[in-house]
Amino acid sequence: MTETGQCRQDAAHRALGGCPDIGSFRFWFADQRWEWSEDVAAMHGYSPDETEPSTELVLSHQHPDDRERVAKTLSEAIETAAPFCSRHRIIDTSGDTHDVIVIGDRLLDAQGTMIGTSGYYLDVTETLQDNRQEAVDDLLPDLIDARAVIEQAKGIVMFVYGLNADQAFRVLRWRSQETNVKIRTLAEQLVFEVIAMGGALVQQRTSFDHLLLTLHDRATSSEPVGD
Repeated sequence: MTETGQCRQDAAHRALGGCPDIGSFRFWFADQRWEWSEDVAAMHGYSPDETEPSTELVLSHQHPDDRERVAKTLSEAIETAAPFCSRHRIIDTSGDTHDVIVIGDRLLDAQGTMIGTSGYYLDVTETLQDNRQEAVDDLLPDLIDARAVIEQAKGIVMFVYGLNADQAFRVLRWRSQETNVKIRTLAEQLVFEVIAMGGALVQQRTSFDHLLLTLHDRATSSEPVGD
């Protein structure tokens, strides 16, 4: 990455309070309008407000081997109004490749009509470089022996998305900050609902995506925990 590109990412990361691997987005179907957070812009190599995201811009940053599949995923989301989860690669303005997971759920208006999709990006590049499989293999005994519900929730997120422990906690912290609900409350709700879903969690990844993005609606606390 060039020095300028790194400075852009660092600036966006500082603005997010030290949570650089997660960013949110929204996409409105009617006018094909995108909105992305500063950290998603940084993943693509842009500083805040440097450029206006669009479908063409988003697709232009996809790795050539992934571009057609990503375009198809977006098209299917528009046509079927269904949540989605996509793992692919993006290339930033400096030419560096990022491995990302993009998770989208339904965006509804006040009447409950679906008007678009919203969700978040997870940049898992470092996880892949740090041997993701080792973390997944170690998950199940850790999950069984975990005493704290937050550790259990972290373990679940690690398993589903192939993240390391730090990134999994960032996901939970980010949802807490976004929804103004305590991390522990979200973690308790997550563990409870995953158990209720049964054993086929990996096969039900779309259901998990929706669950993670809507936990706050069913949680009881409204006090966030940042760290």
